[in-house]
Amino acid sequence: MKKLLAAIVAFTLSTPALAAPLCDDLGFAGLLAKCNRGETISLTLASGQPVGEDVELQSGAYYKLEITADGSAELALEGAGFFRAIWMNEIVINSIEIRPMAIDSIEFDKAGVVELSFIAIKPGRHTLRIPGSTGDSQSVTFSIQ
Repeated sequence: MKKLLAAIVAFTLSTPALAAPLCDDLGFAGLLAKCNRGETISLTLASGQPVGEDVELQSGAYYKLEITADGSAELALEGAGFFRAIWMNEIVINSIEIRPMAIDSIEFDKAGVVELSFIAIKPGRHTLRIPGSTGDSQSVTFSIQ
């Protein structure tokens, strides 16, 4: 029995974990397929207001993150750990599409909207927060399953 259990544990540890996309038939678009898209995530940057609620994501699924700043203060969101746990397809600012390799933060000097599209990759808990803030409502935690 111990040998069987040891063999199962060894096999499990040697087999790479596979992320399950949200649909079975991804087709030509692959992970960007419409059936593999999760709900759009909306965050708000406003002076003294909560950024948003914590979010659970599925590794291998495609998401859009919409960040809206109301212009009440110059605010940013930082989260290198989160940005390195995803594959970013694009960032859209004023209908201009940017395809970055990586980012550490996004800062708003005035009111505006940024839309990021990405695929969640690295499982774990990753946080986006307003730099220098300590309150729980000034950050959002993304749990990638």
